[in-house]
Amino acid sequence: MAEPKTRYKVLTRSSWPESRRIASVLRRETVGGMLLIGAALVALIWANTPWAAAYSALRDFHLGPSSLHLNLSLNEWAADGLLAIFFFVVGLELKREFVAGDLRDPRRAALPVVAAVGGMAVPAVIYVLVNRGGPDGVLDGWAIPTATDIAFALAVLAVINTHLPTALRTFLLTLAVVDDLLAVTVIAVFYTSKLDLPYLALALVPITLFALAVQRRISSPWLLVPLALIAWWLVHLSGVHATVAGVLLGFTVPVVVREGEDADHGPAERFEHRIRPLSAGFAVPIFAFFAAGVTIGGLDGLTDSLADRVTIGIIVGLVAGKLIGITATTYLTAKLTRAELDAELSWIDVAGVALLGGIGFTVSLLVGELAFAGDPAHGDHVRIGVLFGTVTAAILATIVLRARNRIYRTLDEAETRDNDGDGIPDVYQRPTPD
Repeated sequence: MAEPKTRYKVLTRSSWPESRRIASVLRRETVGGMLLIGAALVALIWANTPWAAAYSALRDFHLGPSSLHLNLSLNEWAADGLLAIFFFVVGLELKREFVAGDLRDPRRAALPVVAAVGGMAVPAVIYVLVNRGGPDGVLDGWAIPTATDIAFALAVLAVINTHLPTALRTFLLTLAVVDDLLAVTVIAVFYTSKLDLPYLALALVPITLFALAVQRRISSPWLLVPLALIAWWLVHLSGVHATVAGVLLGFTVPVVVREGEDADHGPAERFEHRIRPLSAGFAVPIFAFFAAGVTIGGLDGLTDSLADRVTIGIIVGLVAGKLIGITATTYLTAKLTRAELDAELSWIDVAGVALLGGIGFTVSLLVGELAFAGDPAHGDHVRIGVLFGTVTAAILATIVLRARNRIYRTLDEAETRDNDGDGIPDVYQRPTPD
């Protein structure tokens, strides 16, 4: 009689090299998340003091040559310029995951991809339902509650000191990376008001030259940085949001290691190692500083903001939408593929990670600025909605994950135990059922 076939398990821990790489990425993002939170708090406090006019003047200060169409405010430089660095890292991470990471396995890739889609679709639907029949233009903000801010989420994990297992941390990171790809696609497709095809076609020239250089393993910043800046400028002139240039350039960097190269440090990993600190430690916090500074206007102003359906749609979308979208699609994917959750975890753990997905700070604020450009009233309500939704999701995630922390601590001890002292935890040297 044939033995029953072992069912495929979802949310299992990665291989040791992949787990070690992801742990390194998460440590750097955690530091960046702390800086992001600090910058946002400084801006929010400053914007609600008697010196709020100075903050507004700084944010709206214009800089750059008008002849090149680059006379932008500091806020625009942060959103269009600095966030391109962030999305360059996103492009690197995405390519790394799909070429050499866990997402190269279609079975492992399916879950975070489907969860990311569900985590974007349900919040968008909720926002539309809340704002249906509202004033003209409010439905343009449908994509605001769809993003996940991995740096902010990891900063929350660091603050609450939870020992989240490797499988859940990997799931959160890969989900957020796919989420970022979908977000930049949404920005390019739905928030491009005018398209200048000649400039977009010209942008392909420096992008192609950049690709040829990195394929030939040329890493000189004296060549690559000018090419990247020209590509960014041409994409900016084309009408497509300039951050798209960052993702496209990130996609060109090779991942596969050639013979004679360091097997553990391919070109993509070397670029990521150099650029991620600039992104997490400078670009994203500066953007948060200029984007989060909303003048609430006292209790009456706060009440008016929270009564606006735009604000309500964002808050409910980030909290309930992400929770339902990520958890439900993960559960349905497991059931439809006849897979089962790893025995060490439960569905409440997935719900906790889904709530972390509701921390949508950076990209949500960016989409809000694009959706309500020229509408300062709704722009302020977007900031308040994102702030309240993010904080609410963070608090609920803290409650859920802290309740499970004793179990997580046990799993963490098992994942770090190295009885034979060979530098590799013992649990990664055991054969797995699947």
